[in-house]
Amino acid sequence: MSIAVVFDSAGTLLRTYRTAKDVITGEVIPHVETTNLTFSSDERVLIALNIHSREVIDADQSMLVSAYLVEHQIGFGISCTRKVLTADEVGEVLYSDTHARIQDLSECIRDVWNCCRKESVLTMNSGVIVNMGLPGIEFTLTVGGRPFSGAKETITTLHQMGVPTFIASGDRVTKLERMADYLGIPRDRVFGVATPSIKAGIIEDLKQEYDTVVMVGDGINDIAAMKKADYAVLTGQQPGERPKRLYDVANQVIAEVREVVPIVQRLQISTQEI
Repeated sequence: MSIAVVFDSAGTLLRTYRTAKDVITGEVIPHVETTNLTFSSDERVLIALNIHSREVIDADQSMLVSAYLVEHQIGFGISCTRKVLTADEVGEVLYSDTHARIQDLSECIRDVWNCCRKESVLTMNSGVIVNMGLPGIEFTLTVGGRPFSGAKETITTLHQMGVPTFIASGDRVTKLERMADYLGIPRDRVFGVATPSIKAGIIEDLKQEYDTVVMVGDGINDIAAMKKADYAVLTGQQPGERPKRLYDVANQVIAEVREVVPIVQRLQISTQEI
């Protein structure tokens, strides 16, 4: 009997620091849960931008984010949304926005950097939340993350047990691949800019290849994948409250990612007995 384990990234494998700025009110919101913020309105779309933090800091701070994206031909990925939208619809609003300026994004980058700069292994991703009803960019945001204590050892142990591991995350692929290299997860098992429905599709595809597929997540954007998985694990290593429906779909709740190993060991024994 074969088993595969799929991990979310931010909040599951990575201790994550998130900062958002409300570009309408000017409020900077540290330690924000970006998926909860996005899902609190049907009109919001969480977008990952293919930009580099240093280049944003060095850019003209008064420039519109939309103008910067157009000038540098910067693409984007839709991380999550409650609406069914096309990329063209989202892109039309993103690239014509008149609200957010580079300064708004730089503030988020600096705030996260101040929290994370002492970390030896770090990934940083920036993006925006587009409000389709505004229409325009409602929030700029930056996410920084480092591997949780025990994350690398967990992946190593699972591989030694013959259990392949995968990452399915809404983060940018290039950043995920760098972290996957550190953790020891092959790049062809990394799925970036994965919306909730894409995560669920990844689980369904893996179930065609493996007898048991385990999904390990921590956020509301993992619910669809957890429902599709044969065994759903909710991890609470990332501080913060989680909606009740996450607990409802989880087969097991753990405090640390390293607890995935004994869960898989028990599943191996159960499948062998069957």
